[in-house]
Amino acid sequence: METKAKNKTQLAYEYILSRIENGVYGPGYRVVIDQIARELGLSIIPVREAIRQLEAEGLVEFKPYTGAVVSNINEKEYIETLSVLAVLEGYATALGSANLTKEAINELERLNERMERALEELELERFSELNYEFHSLIYVHCGNAYLEEQIKQIWQRMKRIRAYGFTFVPQRAKASIEEHREIIRLLREQAPPHEIEQYVRQHKINTAEAFKRRR
Repeated sequence: METKAKNKTQLAYEYILSRIENGVYGPGYRVVIDQIARELGLSIIPVREAIRQLEAEGLVEFKPYTGAVVSNINEKEYIETLSVLAVLEGYATALGSANLTKEAINELERLNERMERALEELELERFSELNYEFHSLIYVHCGNAYLEEQIKQIWQRMKRIRAYGFTFVPQRAKASIEEHREIIRLLREQAPPHEIEQYVRQHKINTAEAFKRRR
């Protein structure tokens, strides 16, 4: 019985979390326990437990006279997280540059083209997913498993903050595609690793700066 209860709570947790991460439940959205319970065919108990778990993670907060609402974006945490990612991903790209095959670089071009199409169709969530695929294809070639794991954890952390910069600064997306083309050029021409590292680091910092200036 205890396992069944945990499974139901996990189901509710993943259901709510996915809607927070993909923007269906935006900042300030009121999370109605009864409604979610009906949608999932559950009692209110596992839904309430799931919301408590999300509250502990900082994704949901309880407000007087309102109940559970989706937390606002933690802007400071996002900027700090992205700044660390800039350093690690720049280094990982420099390390991976020597190991990338011609086929992998061609795949980077295809991913960037798909990002451009997603942007044209205003599919910003899809754009962000492709952006992750683009960068992960590079850093998996870095040859440093610990570095790779740290970068994956930071991407996951950013996702939970609901802070893909492109969602909040759509104009940054177009510039990012152009910067990806430059990254591909540097990789294809086997530019010096320090030059690649510096450019990729700045590429991420540009997203943070655009986020700061969005108002």
